[in-house]
Amino acid sequence: MEPQSSVRIVYVTGGARSGKSSFALQLAAPYNNRVFLATAEPFDGEMVQRIQKHREERGGHFTTVEEPLALDCALRALPLGTEVVLLDCLTVWAGNLMHYADGKGEGEMEQQIERFLEVLRHPPCDIIVVSNEVGMGIVPENAMARKFRDIAGIINQRVASLATEAWLLCSGLPLRLK
Repeated sequence: MEPQSSVRIVYVTGGARSGKSSFALQLAAPYNNRVFLATAEPFDGEMVQRIQKHREERGGHFTTVEEPLALDCALRALPLGTEVVLLDCLTVWAGNLMHYADGKGEGEMEQQIERFLEVLRHPPCDIIVVSNEVGMGIVPENAMARKFRDIAGIINQRVASLATEAWLLCSGLPLRLK
């Protein structure tokens, strides 16, 4: 089921350092009331630096909401008047789901994914979703990495199917998929 025709869901994917986030920021620029929905958590010094760099790139043009797991709740509790949400990124979210669901089984992850997809079926505003394309490289050598690749790929397929637009970034060049 596609989202309402008046509301846009724009899916932006590509490899690491392909220009996804910059392109997504450009897509969000025409809106006045913007929310950045961040999924990353500062687990180590490198992630702290990456998060800071992304904050600097956004400047003060976004209200930032940090939510590593319950994307559905964050999207349902947006500030009044939000015109667009830039969600960055689904791949980090997939890693968070694996990390926090460790030992709880696949059912918990699937429930989180389905709750998020339900919000996308009836979005509260325009949503720009960024995700990494992780399935174009070599097959990972260990089971956990293969599981992550599979989960990320499934999430990407399901979100892309609901999107009104889809873009692939390659070497900084946007290619329209849908």
